[in-house]
Amino acid sequence: MKIPISVLVVIYKLNGEVLLIERADKTDFWQSVTGSVDAHDEVLSSAASREVLEETGIDVTTLSPGSLQNMHHHIEYEIFPQWRHRYAPSVTKNTEHWFSLVVPEDTLVTLAPREHVAYQWLPYEAAASQCFSPSNRDAIMQLLSIQATQDSKKAL
Repeated sequence: MKIPISVLVVIYKLNGEVLLIERADKTDFWQSVTGSVDAHDEVLSSAASREVLEETGIDVTTLSPGSLQNMHHHIEYEIFPQWRHRYAPSVTKNTEHWFSLVVPEDTLVTLAPREHVAYQWLPYEAAASQCFSPSNRDAIMQLLSIQATQDSKKAL
């Protein structure tokens, strides 16, 4: 049974493009990397790194230190009825923790074909509007807001 604690990782490049991947089990369902922790004691950043590697082939350990950032935000949402069979019978809600991952411009993506069938790099706004999940849209827009704030501080 899956544990109802998950991570969402918005992968982006400094040029403003965000990676979206299309689910294999639902056509036109575009999203960022997501996944549940494997154990109740799994560190969230480890779960984020593991899910990124599993779903995209991107190895966080080979990137610059600090590339993976905890966005210090989490939400609770109701699990879609069609996916509740993956959880214990009484589980109806999941807590999702948000992360961001900045990658180099030339990053290669290798999808896990059982999970995802396509990927695309899109500008922040286009990526946010393409996402099926409202929380995924919000995570991308929050990341855009954080980046804009950091850029304005650097300009001072």
